[in-house]
Amino acid sequence: MDAPKDHQNVATIDVHAAKDLLNSSGYRYLDVRSVEEFNKSHVENALNVPYMFITEAGRVKNPDFVDQVAAICKNEDHLIVACNSGGRSLRASVDLLDSGFKQIVNMGGGYSAWVDAGFAGNNPGEEIKTSCKFRPSAIH
Repeated sequence: MDAPKDHQNVATIDVHAAKDLLNSSGYRYLDVRSVEEFNKSHVENALNVPYMFITEAGRVKNPDFVDQVAAICKNEDHLIVACNSGGRSLRASVDLLDSGFKQIVNMGGGYSAWVDAGFAGNNPGEEIKTSCKFRPSAIH
């Protein structure tokens, strides 16, 4: 069995490269944000499998994450994994690689960077851009 992966084993690309892959290379966009975040705004044709849930005790990892992804994707599928800013998606990418997925890339900057790049189309509200605590509160 292969050694467990860590974040250094994950290829991270920027939103421009991700958009190019989605438009030309048969990649699918796996959004690992919560259902609530996803429902506010998301990349067209994105798949949504939350990596974490918000509970009374705080955020907890979705114990069925890999199984839920495996139910809708094959190990050979080319996936761009993204969240809001890149943290959850990096951890999710590690878990997917560890479970046998082979073509995984993390989208650095997450959906917030996608919005900042002007790729969101319908220009979602400012709360999408500023909802991550790691991002500055005054954007644009």
